[in-house]
Parts: sequence; structure tokens; C-alpha cells
Amino acid sequence: MSFQAIIFDAYGTLFDVYAIAAEAERQFPGQGAALANLWRDKQIEYTRLRTLSDTYQPFDSVTRDALQFACSRLGLPLSPESQSQLMDQYNRLTPFPENLNVLNELKRDGLTLAILSNGNPEMLDPVIKAADMDGMFTHVLSAHTVKKFKTAPETYRLGTSTLGLAAEDCLFVSSNGWDICGAAWFGYPTFWVNRAAAPLEVLGVTPNGEGRSLNDLLQFVRQRGGH
Repeated sequence: MSFQAIIFDAYGTLFDVYAIAAEAERQFPGQGAALANLWRDKQIEYTRLRTLSDTYQPFDSVTRDALQFACSRLGLPLSPESQSQLMDQYNRLTPFPENLNVLNELKRDGLTLAILSNGNPEMLDPVIKAADMDGMFTHVLSAHTVKKFKTAPETYRLGTSTLGLAAEDCLFVSSNGWDICGAAWFGYPTFWVNRAAAPLEVLGVTPNGEGRSLNDLLQFVRQRGGH
């Protein structure tokens, strides 16, 4: 199995969504981790509910709604200023430390690199720029194009239709087990960046490769002959 392109999820895979816990802790001492975790869980839940019910809203709106719910659930007083400061964290999420080196190595190996994310362009553009990843990806694909979030097949199809490749020629990389399942069901070979050492989802899907960081991805791709 060799690949012509690698398609990356963004949030959790390239950018640490839980890095917002530091700002959350500053805003709400003693509640930073709890807020970061509940915010992320509710964010993903809302993407699924909106896709299933055909009531799409852009990811930044979904993220803001999830933040408001999480603060309400935890009894935290979310002022407009606090909301703005917390939402701004998504424009400069911390990239994982191995990212730039691995992405450069993959590009040197001749692979086409792309992002396929739930994020809308207004969210993705600044976080990519803040991480010094401008120009790293041939395409930055957004669920906003089809108005459906992952795991809708229409969202995964953006990769094949834009790159002009068959699904089996594109390796899909994500840190989210549910995203790996959706991509595999669509037809992509998958690599799970299992940063949290989580158990495999019980959905009948086994990723083609698994590791703890993008360094493991690089080794996986090179063992299979790159492109």
C-alpha cells in the first residue's frame, strides 16, 4: 500500500484543542480542564446533531454555542469579554511539536498534503498562519463547502473530488477515533494518531496504522514506499 496524498484532520491532529485549558483556567480558576473537555465534547455533539437534522451552522457558531452550554452546565459566568477571549484561542491553537518537521519530510518525499476539517475557512486560515504552516498544504478543505460535518460522506468526498484521486490513493490521518471510522467507511486507508492512548472504537473499523504522534505517521508512510 502506497499513497499519493495525505489528508489531515485539523483539530486534535495538527492543533491541540485542549490547549485552550490554560486560558480557561485563567478565566475560571480550578475549572480550566473541565471547561476545555466539556466544550470539546459538546462542540462535536452539536456538529452531529446539526448534520443529522440538516440544520447546518458554521463551525465557529457551533463552537461558540458549545462554549455557552459548557459554561452554563458548569455554572461559570461567561461574560462577552470572556467569550471573545476563549473563542480567540481557536485562532492560535498550539500545534503539536513534531508537526513542521514531519510535514516538511512528507513534502520532500513528494506527497501531496491537504487538510480536511469541520472548521470553516474563517477559523482555519488564522490557526494555520499562526502555526507557520502557510503554504504547507496544497488544499485546505472545509465542511463548510458542503454544509455537512464529518462523518457525512459528502464531507470526506471533498478530498477525492478536489485532489482528483481515488480514496485508496489518499491516506486519511486523524487523532479522533470517530473520524477514523467515518473516513474508513468512505473508503480511505487511515492512520490513527492516538495521542491519548484511547481504546479502539467498537464500530468494526481497524485503522491501517496507529501511533502516538506524527513521527509514527512518517515511519508508517515510508515503510509503505511513500508515493
